[in-house]
Amino acid sequence: MSCEIVAKNASHIAKIDKDTIVVVKGSTYSFSVDTHPDSGLVATTANVDQLLNQIAAKYAVVQQYRIVSETGVEKKQGILISGDQLIVSSNDGAEKKYTIITKKLAINSQLRIEEKKITANTNSDITLHFTAGQRTPNATVTIYIPPGISITDENTFVNIIGRGDVQLKHLPSQSIGRVGTKYAYQKVGTYRIAKLPTGKTILSLQQLDLRPANGTDVKIVIKNVKLNKQGIYIFKAVYSTSLPEVLTSTGAESETAMLTVTKTVSDFKRVINKDPLYKEEKNSYTEVAFRWGQNKNLTDIKVLQSLDNGKSWMPSAATIDKKNATATVKNLVPHKLYTFRLLINEGEQKGTSNEVFFYSGKMDIKALGVKGDGIADDTEKINQAITYMNRIGGGTLLFSDGIYNVKTIHLKSNVWLYINKAAKIQAIKGADAPESTWFSDKKYRSGLSPTDTGPYDDPENYMTKQDVGHHYFHNSMFFAEREDNIKIIGNGLITGNGNLVTGDRVMNNAPDNRADKMFTFKLCTNIEIGGDYRADDLWYDAEKDEPYYIGKDAAKDFTTDNMLQIDRAGHFVLLATGTDHINVHNTYFAKFNQSNARDIYDFMACNDVTVFNIYSKVSSDDIVKPGSDCSLGFTRPARNYKVRNIIGDTNCNLFQIGSETADDIMDLHVDNIYVLGANKAGFSISTNDGAHIKDVHLNCGHTGSLHSRSKMVRTFTPFFISISNRGRILGATVSRFKFDENGVKHDELLVTNVNIGVVENIIINGVDVSELYAGSSFGDKNRRWNSYDGSQRRASPIVAGYRLPDAADVEGGLNFSLPNGKHTGYIKNILFTDVHILVKGGNPASDSAATSPELGVGQYNASNLKVQPSYGLWARHVMDLTVKNCSFNFEATDKRYVLFFDDAVGVTLKNVKMMKAADNDAPIRYKASTPVAIDSVISYQHVWGENPVKFIQPENK
Repeated sequence: MSCEIVAKNASHIAKIDKDTIVVVKGSTYSFSVDTHPDSGLVATTANVDQLLNQIAAKYAVVQQYRIVSETGVEKKQGILISGDQLIVSSNDGAEKKYTIITKKLAINSQLRIEEKKITANTNSDITLHFTAGQRTPNATVTIYIPPGISITDENTFVNIIGRGDVQLKHLPSQSIGRVGTKYAYQKVGTYRIAKLPTGKTILSLQQLDLRPANGTDVKIVIKNVKLNKQGIYIFKAVYSTSLPEVLTSTGAESETAMLTVTKTVSDFKRVINKDPLYKEEKNSYTEVAFRWGQNKNLTDIKVLQSLDNGKSWMPSAATIDKKNATATVKNLVPHKLYTFRLLINEGEQKGTSNEVFFYSGKMDIKALGVKGDGIADDTEKINQAITYMNRIGGGTLLFSDGIYNVKTIHLKSNVWLYINKAAKIQAIKGADAPESTWFSDKKYRSGLSPTDTGPYDDPENYMTKQDVGHHYFHNSMFFAEREDNIKIIGNGLITGNGNLVTGDRVMNNAPDNRADKMFTFKLCTNIEIGGDYRADDLWYDAEKDEPYYIGKDAAKDFTTDNMLQIDRAGHFVLLATGTDHINVHNTYFAKFNQSNARDIYDFMACNDVTVFNIYSKVSSDDIVKPGSDCSLGFTRPARNYKVRNIIGDTNCNLFQIGSETADDIMDLHVDNIYVLGANKAGFSISTNDGAHIKDVHLNCGHTGSLHSRSKMVRTFTPFFISISNRGRILGATVSRFKFDENGVKHDELLVTNVNIGVVENIIINGVDVSELYAGSSFGDKNRRWNSYDGSQRRASPIVAGYRLPDAADVEGGLNFSLPNGKHTGYIKNILFTDVHILVKGGNPASDSAATSPELGVGQYNASNLKVQPSYGLWARHVMDLTVKNCSFNFEATDKRYVLFFDDAVGVTLKNVKMMKAADNDAPIRYKASTPVAIDSVISYQHVWGENPVKFIQPENK
């Protein structure tokens, strides 16, 4: 008895039976960031350390373990083989030998049940979480449902690798995302339900791609289960792999989950506050609400409370709604840990319920052992505090005054972090390592040249479809995956402290220096990051070079100490991927330090996003960037963005859709932006990978009333709206072609099986543009901005669709057609209204003959288009473009055209004013286009506003 053992959290033990132990033997693919692309095949056979860490004494005795070979030689390391023996000895002198048998098996999966207890005779949802032990394509997952629980394809919902909940009957038709024709999967999965003679039900999910690792692999929700019989219900799971070999798990202990059905109420729960914005009210922490399963037979109900962890109880002054099975308790004593439970005095559920907890205030994290002295590494204690707060049902952790050193903080559901004004959280080296993956990303880690085949060598390798910063998640200062209801708020400082990396070659660094993100949220929901909430609009004072809040009667309030301070955040301040319901607001970036700064807010495949009151003194990359990539192993559309009061200076774009555009992006509304500097564009919309971008509005008042006109100064180009065809999606293929384009020889890749993307329904309204040159202060430590001296880069406002080369211009011909048969991607239905542009000018007449190249693979920047033949607006491959109530002017005479339309259909100009060079008789030119509809278009020369000349329709050449 004293030498008996059991498996403990065992991934590699299949069975312990009498005097034998069966352990896993097999193989899988697993790549770390350092693994050579051809060396990812690894053995999964259990080793000595794994076995010793996965066994425990069956009874409460002290045991010693050692492993010996079949010949009796002790093994202290290495893999196990059949015939090895585990020798267990105890303090009473007993000894037992277990023979080890290795067997071809998959690593044990994990099956977890969310509701460990439910109340009898009450409708409840049962949620199961299955995670495979190893990655594989074409997996089969089988769940054994105990007798008494009925599942159908209508009452059961599944979520495969985070793709989203879907009714079981719709699983075969669920979208697989945007893919090219060379992707192996045509559906997310199939299913089968079968009843066994034992009364159990089998749910078999087949043809699942489990190569991506996104937390729970299969989430199953069985709706409205009502169980009359009390007792224990056992669920079991097994799965099988297909590559690199066929293996099946055995339904070991970790692959079972138990549900207990109780007579008494066991679903008593605290109602969690999920308000999208943190607003601290008088009763925020002194009032709590509860709910439980409805049962009309419950009459005599009380809520009991305890302030000593359940040692003593007293009735609570609760308001109880028996009909709706809810209760509210008010006027709690602040800063106390309460325990609550129900007391039912009569009826079939007579007795006390399960217990729930509530802390009536912000719990100071120092009270949980965190030092905050700027010396200690506080990571472990902070993570323990977050786990504790999550375990008691959630709450707010207060980072009181101090300096907190952290590596990687693991955020959990319903736990909010509040950072006091005198608190600073700073990164130290040694954050979590980037996660291991089924595929290697080494063939493509950054950039993309017109001849780089890296993203396309393996059409199914989702790790090569975006740069390295996007497809690793764990190497972050704050990380959450598949969590809900997280807030990071307050008016303190969070800094990367020089220990978060900005470069694309981050994985070449030493292992303790591979963190490149501040906040990473993967497939999460209900996220808030920001300062103390303030409803006033944030704007900018150019004389003081400071943001201010617009107070009553338009007063300027420069008091911004409510804002959350962030600096030195690495590649991303925030990388949110597949995450919905996000609020970021009232943040001040780079006030104290402008180094180690790149992207601010990156939203990849996120929905329902609100961004407002953001000030960035300077950044290296985009400030607000919606997009969609393949980093989850599938693509996901994005829609419903409201962006307001964004002010900043950037080495790239203030607002940018793209460059990652693997799936559709729609319904984006941006109001009141102030571009202080942008070395790319002030406002950029690009589809590069086949996405449909639709309904994007600037300054249309959809986020609230407009308090100001949007302004842009020191931008390389104010507007860059473009299409290219990089096709970085699963199943994309390319070929290399040589072709002639307007007399220029090209030798580059063309994507052969991904449709050209679409951009349509764009409204740009109420914008003033001046000082039009690349003038960001990024990288200049000596002064805020450099004045224009003629050397800075400049580009015109650009609208550029994309056209494949004609077959006649391709050496050997164009031997493919895209799936939809289209050769040109047009930008459609664009309106510029009340936009006024003042350029530097000075270009010679010879530039009016400039021909910009098409945007090929690896080309998605305005600079790729070289010089434009017009200074006011250049548009190519466009349909239904309207310019209304706009003006175009220059500081120095510019001899190019004012407006140039190339392959344009349906152009309308109404109430347009422009400045033209004296010797330019045709300020508007259109080429291979339908005639422009003209209404009240006038031009000036020499002096703005004097001697207007009504525009005459030009010749179409």
